[in-house]
Amino acid sequence: MMSKNKGLAGVVAGQTAICAVTQTHELRYRGYAISDLCENASFEEVAYLLIHGALPNQKQLDEFIKRLITYQTLPNSLKIVLEQIPKTAHPMDVLRTACSMLGTLEMENSTNNGDIIAERLLAIFPSMLLYWYKRIDTQTGEARIGDHFLKLLHGKVDAKASHLFNISMILYAEHEFNVSTFTARAVASTLADFYSCITAAIGALGGPLHGGANEAAMKLIQTFKNPLDAEQGIKKMLTAKELIMGFGHRVYTESDPRSEIMKKQVALLAVSPEQKNLFSIAEMIEKIMWDEKHLFPNVDFYSALAYHFCDIPTKLFTPLFVISRVTGWSAHIIEQRSDNRIIRPAAEYIGPEPKAFIAIDKR
Repeated sequence: MMSKNKGLAGVVAGQTAICAVTQTHELRYRGYAISDLCENASFEEVAYLLIHGALPNQKQLDEFIKRLITYQTLPNSLKIVLEQIPKTAHPMDVLRTACSMLGTLEMENSTNNGDIIAERLLAIFPSMLLYWYKRIDTQTGEARIGDHFLKLLHGKVDAKASHLFNISMILYAEHEFNVSTFTARAVASTLADFYSCITAAIGALGGPLHGGANEAAMKLIQTFKNPLDAEQGIKKMLTAKELIMGFGHRVYTESDPRSEIMKKQVALLAVSPEQKNLFSIAEMIEKIMWDEKHLFPNVDFYSALAYHFCDIPTKLFTPLFVISRVTGWSAHIIEQRSDNRIIRPAAEYIGPEPKAFIAIDKR
């Protein structure tokens, strides 16, 4: 019997050893609780875990980081392409185009070097984005991916921002069969090259109902002057049945464990009067959404504030999702290839009954 759930809600579409959301809504990467990883690991360790299947020892981590540093450099041909993309373009479109172009410059020779391409993309995505954004030298030599991004953007790395980035990258790295990951796996199932899979995933993540929620959440928070204004404004929006981004989730029903971790980090960063006010506004929005709709904030809601407090332009929020999630996408592409069967679901036809063809002069 075929399931006919709209949007494939609740349908088990395959097996994975990469990520799981437990019955108690605990998120685990290859068996490790997300809370433990955020508290004890660097994003680079988590990236290695996802791409290579196990946490690295010190030697493996050191060698991994050395490779990432060498992979920061942009090919000159790619720089030329990035220079042609208008400044008015959305940064997600920039990454999509740059990833596709890189695939023509550094073509995949076989399906056995996916881990190498994954490492290259992890290191070069910040370089691609910030070269387009600022036209600067992209070789920072920073060991951490987050620090590499911050150094390119601000010319320096703030310790608090670095710590927050490390956690946000871990939280965004992987989340089972979400839309962009499933897209990557579907493309991989056709035996397409690695870059095509990632390019397709970026396209899926660019949709506002998936990765764009953090940008929308930040714009929403900035709409209000204070918590009282937020309370009144959100109630009006709910009455008008307007869509409020950054709340609810297809997998979680009571809370998003990633949001809880991120909210604690944002609270620590909110030190100035302006930051404290924005945080209070966010908390008020969270309260009203729960009281009125029983909806909780997902990871995008407080991540938006986190990035804003790090002085990151709002339009760069979703590309940060890409920089992190390429690790999860890569892990799924590699896994799909290891035991592949082309992904081809069935459809329930709801169109017209059989019709006889009518000649054009009789229509």
